[in-house]
Amino acid sequence: MFSLSELAPLNQHQSRCKLLKPWWEVFMDYLVVLMLMTSVLACTEQLSRDRVVCIPLDPLVPPTTRNHSPSSNREALTPSSKTPNHVPRNISPNTHTTARGRRTHLVYQQYVYISQVCYHEALPLCSRFFPYMAMLQSLVLVASGSFWLHFPHTSARIEHFLTILSKCCESPWTSQALSHAARQESIQEKEVVEERQPPQPPLSSNSSSDPVVRTRGSSIDSGTDSPLLKRLDSASFTPPSPCPSAHSCHSNISSLSLGSQVNFPSSKPSLMVDSPRQVISLDKSDGEQTRALFERVRKFRSHSESADVIYKVYLAQTVFKLLMVTVIFSYTIPLLSSLSFTHTCRPEEEALVGYTTFECIHVLSSLLRKLLLAYLTLLGLYGLLNLYTLSWILHSSLRQYSFHSLKDLCSLRDVPDLRNDLAFLLHMLDQYDPLLAQRLSVFLSPVTESRLLEESLERRWGEEKLRSMSSVDSEGSSRLQLVALPRLPPALFTLNQLHVLKLELITEARFTAQVANMKSLRELHLYHCSAAVDPGALGVLQERLEVLHLTFTQASEIPGWVTSLRGLHELHLSGRLSSDNGVGRSWALGSLRQLRHLRVLVIRGMLQRIPGELCEVAGSLVRLEVFNEGTRLLVLTGLKRMVDLTELLLQDCRLERLPSALLSLTNLRTLDLQHNNLRTLEELLSLAALRRLSCLRLAYNRVLSLPASVAVLRGLELLDLSNNQLQSLPPALFTLHRLRKLFLAGNLLEVLPAEVKALQLLTELDLSGNRLEKLPSQLFSSCLELHILNVAHNSLSALPRGVAALSRLCRFDLRSNSLEDLPAELGSCPGLHGGGLLVEDWLFLSLPPRVRDFLSRSCPPSGAYSEGNSRPESDSFPYFSPTQWSFSSALESQI
Repeated sequence: MFSLSELAPLNQHQSRCKLLKPWWEVFMDYLVVLMLMTSVLACTEQLSRDRVVCIPLDPLVPPTTRNHSPSSNREALTPSSKTPNHVPRNISPNTHTTARGRRTHLVYQQYVYISQVCYHEALPLCSRFFPYMAMLQSLVLVASGSFWLHFPHTSARIEHFLTILSKCCESPWTSQALSHAARQESIQEKEVVEERQPPQPPLSSNSSSDPVVRTRGSSIDSGTDSPLLKRLDSASFTPPSPCPSAHSCHSNISSLSLGSQVNFPSSKPSLMVDSPRQVISLDKSDGEQTRALFERVRKFRSHSESADVIYKVYLAQTVFKLLMVTVIFSYTIPLLSSLSFTHTCRPEEEALVGYTTFECIHVLSSLLRKLLLAYLTLLGLYGLLNLYTLSWILHSSLRQYSFHSLKDLCSLRDVPDLRNDLAFLLHMLDQYDPLLAQRLSVFLSPVTESRLLEESLERRWGEEKLRSMSSVDSEGSSRLQLVALPRLPPALFTLNQLHVLKLELITEARFTAQVANMKSLRELHLYHCSAAVDPGALGVLQERLEVLHLTFTQASEIPGWVTSLRGLHELHLSGRLSSDNGVGRSWALGSLRQLRHLRVLVIRGMLQRIPGELCEVAGSLVRLEVFNEGTRLLVLTGLKRMVDLTELLLQDCRLERLPSALLSLTNLRTLDLQHNNLRTLEELLSLAALRRLSCLRLAYNRVLSLPASVAVLRGLELLDLSNNQLQSLPPALFTLHRLRKLFLAGNLLEVLPAEVKALQLLTELDLSGNRLEKLPSQLFSSCLELHILNVAHNSLSALPRGVAALSRLCRFDLRSNSLEDLPAELGSCPGLHGGGLLVEDWLFLSLPPRVRDFLSRSCPPSGAYSEGNSRPESDSFPYFSPTQWSFSSALESQI
């Protein structure tokens, strides 16, 4: 047994499929039902009353052919010798009457027998099997009539389409969008009518007694709507919506889900009371459902437009039904002549009945003939409708659909043309009610989707929320970051105090002329965000924007308006900038010649050469940074023309030697070649021409030894040789008397030469991660300017007592060594208290209590932290307070 809950989905699907059946399909369904009823009636009559009645025609068979006795033959030959048992009442027995007709000598059983024999031998096949054939044909036509709705490859798409259609009709956004489109169209029509309408003379006092009635009457009589529109404007009415209300649509869909016939409201205009700028705001849940419906329609469109399966199945179904009708007519029409009332039967059972020829009548012949004529009439109408369907399919472009009726609505003119299965479904839907396709078009229009996103952004990303999301950095600049929004919220352009704006993964970012309100905007970050700029906003960005960060996948994604930012000072490019196919050569930026004020250029890409386009801004460029992500930088000749560079950073470029192009950069102050493959520094001698070079960073290379030619770099103040493979330090290194910061962490040093005492200006020394077993006492007696000393991760067993001389020392890292105790002279270093001494907890307890108390003070004395008291870049350990030493020891053991 089936439950009602199991039958409900079938009934619901059947009712919803009615939306895709045009009038001829519905008419053909009724015709098939009538044909089926006709065949069922014929079958019922034939099963209940169908028979033949037969009487003999020829004389009796001669006696010699029979095996009967003579007495019986005589009885048979003189049938009138016996007086009949029944005599009519008005005739007396003695009255002489003449018998009419021919008397037969068959009993009832013989009549029954001969009737059955003649039914199968005398009646034609059509008289016996027409009702059953007609019923089978009708069942085939019933099945083929809705085959395209239930075929496995089409039913899923049709069901999905009907579900989406019901959602579109239920959505409150549909009515809002259509009302907005109609409102804008009526406003345009009003403007056109007002332009064409001649000036009206002032009304007299007699004619102005009832202005409302006169205005309505004039509008109806003249056929124009300008007086009515004037009245609607004064009464705060909006133009009628071309679509039914959301409530009526919701009730229609509800009735549709219950399996009843859908009756959509009429499309006649109705007067709606509304303000001219009324907007139906969607709550959060409705907005999310509407956005999800847009995405669902977009995916269904891409899926259904990829094939025309439904169209082909419907065409094949129509051709099949037409062939069926032709075949049925071809063998049924000739059968009409064989449906006769009388039949002659010549059975072979002469010995049983005594007659050779019988005349039979078919009782249902007249009824069957009429039913057959009715069946053929219905079948003819059915065939004509199939011909009409086939001609409609062949003469109409059913695989192309255009919303012609919506092109007049200014807000829906962007509805795209559809093709293949989606176009065919909409053509079928138009035959039922064109209003349904109009509702679906709302979710195919990019303009309505944009309006939805704008309203959603205005509601969710207001000015107050954006201000609460902004932060202030240490420099006092206000920063705001927006991630994964569909577009820029309009409230963003009201933040006149914003300095830094970061936009990430915003698909349709656009800067309008309202960016002029952002008077403090100086820095812009675009992470995978191809922002568009209106002409009115471009001038504002050219005047105010100073720093621009661009992150992209391909160089072609760089916006073209970047090259026109003539006031730009810093440009950061992060993405693939390959130069082997010419893309990197042009940078997809066109020309950089307009960036006359560009001073800093940072490139994070995969370059094989320094682009020649940099020469166009070589006159103003002072800092160039290239992070090449492991790609070998082969050609650096483009650097020779950048004579004004003061800072050059070439990281992760797989350089094996110092580039010769550096000799031309006589104004260079900072050279950073970290994260390369440098093995030798023999070319240091050639850097003697760089007299202004004060910072040299060569960390994270493979340098085995430091040549004596390092002495030519007399102006060096910072030297970073961390994370190389140095085993010793040449005495020439300590002739660099201006050196203030020396980073030697992560090498293989076993001894620190005593010549380090010559570096009397040294403020920061990093020796962590080496193999040092002791420190020279000269370090503590001569390098009195030391602020930061890092000797962690070595093999030190003791510290010199002269550590007390380092009165400016404010950070001393001794972790992970072989120390057994600490000298009490550490208490003479006032800068170490408050977390300046980094050591294990158990080792800290080896100090005298007075020294521990001094070093555990939380507040440093005034002036203990000076300018050089910053954490070095090569140090990876945080500052620790005394209360954190126990945690630091545990962390150290894990490391």
